[in-house]
Amino acid sequence: QVQLMESGGGSVQAGGSLNVSCTVSGYTGSRYCLGWFRQGPGKGREGVAVINTDGWTSVADSVKGRFTISLDNAKMTVYLKMNSLKPEDTATYYCAADRSARYCSHRSPSMDYWGKGTLVTISS
Repeated sequence: QVQLMESGGGSVQAGGSLNVSCTVSGYTGSRYCLGWFRQGPGKGREGVAVINTDGWTSVADSVKGRFTISLDNAKMTVYLKMNSLKPEDTATYYCAADRSARYCSHRSPSMDYWGKGTLVTISS
């Protein structure tokens, strides 16, 4: 019943910016952890950034200072603003959610729900 739909992926040159968003539907709980993971070509999954309903965030060192995560709880939508993009940021970005708001980390090995992903390509 729970669905996560990403939007905003695309192609951009290195140094540019791109925003992606994810809207959650079918979730009736009031608290959760919501954020982004990515997987580049030939690479494993990497946590990017997550945020819980209290506004607490957990961000990977590789994107800290360049990416900003935010949450609009009324719209049940999470946003990821990506600046100063690098070729190594090229990946499929997956939106993911967990029913626990207390344990909310980009290093989480798993989440309860996953979106289909949106491709972000950075050219040099």
